[in-house]
Amino acid sequence: MRHYPKSFLILTALGVLCVIPGLLSLAGFGGALHPVLDDPMAGLAFIVSAVALFGSGAFPLVIEKLKENEGA
Repeated sequence: MRHYPKSFLILTALGVLCVIPGLLSLAGFGGALHPVLDDPMAGLAFIVSAVALFGSGAFPLVIEKLKENEGA
C-alpha cells in the first residue's frame, strides 16, 4: 500500500473543498450558498485557490517519491 504524506492529503482535500463552491459560483448557483458567491469572479478566485492548493500538495508527494527512489 502506498504511503501518502499527510500534508498532501490535507492540501488536496482543501483544494477539493475550494473547487466545489468555485464551480457552483461559476455555474450561477453560488448565490444559494452565500450572497458573495453570486459574483462569478468569486468563483474564479476559488478555482485559482484550488489550483494553488493542489500545486502546494504536490510538493510533499514529489519529495516522498524522491526519497523512495533514493532508498531503492
